[in-house]
This record gives sequence, C-alpha cells and structure tokens, in this order.
Amino acid sequence: MGEPLAFTFEDDGIIPNSRLPLLVYRGAVPADAVGIEGVFAANGWPPAWRDGVHPFHHFHSTAHEVLGVARGEATVLFGGPAGQTLAVRAGDVVVVPAGVAHCNQGQSSDLLIVGAYPDNGLGPDLRRGKAGEHDAAVRAVAAVPVPGADPVMGVDGGVVRLWRGVVV
Repeated sequence: MGEPLAFTFEDDGIIPNSRLPLLVYRGAVPADAVGIEGVFAANGWPPAWRDGVHPFHHFHSTAHEVLGVARGEATVLFGGPAGQTLAVRAGDVVVVPAGVAHCNQGQSSDLLIVGAYPDNGLGPDLRRGKAGEHDAAVRAVAAVPVPGADPVMGVDGGVVRLWRGVVV
C-alpha cells in the first residue's frame, strides 16, 4: 500500500482544525463492515459505530477519528466551510485528527461508514463551532495524544510516521 494522501487545515477562528494532517488511504480496506472493523480493532482502534457522516460541520476536540467506507460513496467537506471537499468510496479510509471539521455534502443511497477512535481511554465529544467554544476546543485538541498505531497500517503507518513530532 502506498503513502496516504495528507491534507492540513488552518484554524479559521471557529473550527480549530489541526497541524496534524488528515490522512486518506485509497482502497486500503475490504469493502465490508466486518472486515474494516477487524482491521481497525487489530490496530488499536476499536470500532464504535456504523452510519454515515453528519450533514453539518462538526469536529471532535477530545479524540481522533477514523472513517472506513464499507459501502457506497460520499463527498465530504473537511476543514470547515473554507476546507477541501474529497470524494470517498468503498474501501477508502480517512483518519481525521482531533479538531478537523467534516461535513457530508452528498452520498449514495447505500453509504455505510465504520467509525472508530484510538483505544486510549478518551472518548469523542461533538462540537459544531459554536460561539464561545473555540478557545476551549483548541486546548482540548492540543491535549489529545498521538495514537501508538495507525488504524490501517499499525505501528508502521501514517499516523505514527507523519504525526509523531508534529506540534499540535
């Protein structure tokens, strides 16, 4: 498997985003929810849910998140309103650093995503960039540790190689 695509997004004063890059692995996992859950669990990212992506800008300030596309396709805007739109399809994986907003812009009728968070005792919150929450969100994002393994490639993956040493 090749290197993941990497994207960074600046803090826009509402959405904190992250200095850690969002990582996109194309065709990295089987187009099967159970298979994706197995890959994530084997790498220390226990599966947490099966669903789609919310159709509003949101982010998690207390946890990194991984999205594995088990079925269908979607167009997702990452990084907030001024971010970047990416198309994802079955077999793709997106590793979303804490603080990076994501918003569903459109999807196929059969979309199914497996979501997971690192097994580090931190659970995700759900923030929408409301007035007055930015500074607290920035502090929370900065406190989220880099996981010990990438959800797809384990200890040799992009999360470990590309996130280690990056100052949040």
